Amino acid sequence: MTRNMDLVGATARPHTADIPTNGGPAISGVRRALADRFRAAGIDSPELDARILVAHALRLDHAAFAAGADRAIDRGEADTIATLARRRLAREPVSRILGSKEFWSHSFRIDASTFVPRPETETVVEAALAAIDADGGRERPLRIADIGTGCGTLLLALLSELPRAAGLGTDTSIGALAVARGNARSLGLTRATFLACDMMAALGGLFDLIVSNPPYIVSGDIPSLAPEVRDFDPRSALDGGADGLRCYRQIAAAAPVRLRPGGTVIVELGIGQAPSVAALFAAAGLAPSAPRTDLDGVPRALLARQPRA
Repeated sequence: MTRNMDLVGATARPHTADIPTNGGPAISGVRRALADRFRAAGIDSPELDARILVAHALRLDHAAFAAGADRAIDRGEADTIATLARRRLAREPVSRILGSKEFWSHSFRIDASTFVPRPETETVVEAALAAIDADGGRERPLRIADIGTGCGTLLLALLSELPRAAGLGTDTSIGALAVARGNARSLGLTRATFLACDMMAALGGLFDLIVSNPPYIVSGDIPSLAPEVRDFDPRSALDGGADGLRCYRQIAAAAPVRLRPGGTVIVELGIGQAPSVAALFAAAGLAPSAPRTDLDGVPRALLARQPRA
């Protein structure tokens, strides 16, 4: 029974009820031992992370994982779990280990070139759809730009809700754009195209909606971020310059000449940035609205509108 301990580095013996009749370690015992190891390492949500990683290693969905709790794992499966455990103990996020992240009820592939989508970014999608619903509805042939698209989450989430819209995502990372194109194909959203450029530098024509989750972390704050973010998200997707506002300035400068009359720009905000970003957009001639809060009550999405002609 030492194999159960080897794969997670735990010191406690497995529960007797976890020992299958063939003498190998059971899924339930391995999961508990892994969760204990994660907890001791100070990892958030150790139980959830252990369950997800063990199920992933064994290629089991939630129902099969629960039903097979007493099944023995073999040596190859133990080795696979051990490899995943080492990666998580090195603080690699679970989503990066899995290679995908859910956003707006869709699964998006991610890799080392892309920022991991966060739940709070769905606030931008909510704000955009609310604005569209209030201004003519979702059946219009809208043109959308997603600035700094990463793996394409904002643009593709919006296109999934807007049947006649087409969109363009920009990014400086060729790798991220390749991932975004793959995600668009997987979702059947051929109305999305992707372009390599810095922010809005290569955009042409006018847009009804511009969205962005730009880098907004103050450069000097990056070393203090959680290792899951600091060590694994691309720095280019985090670093907002000396005051965190560099990309907002670029968007504010470019948006007025790329929005149709009455068009809207919506950006994700870092904590405490709403007044500064609103001031930048107002100075550029746009009309900002009160920010939309995320589920934690944090002002997270700022909308600014181009005046109508």
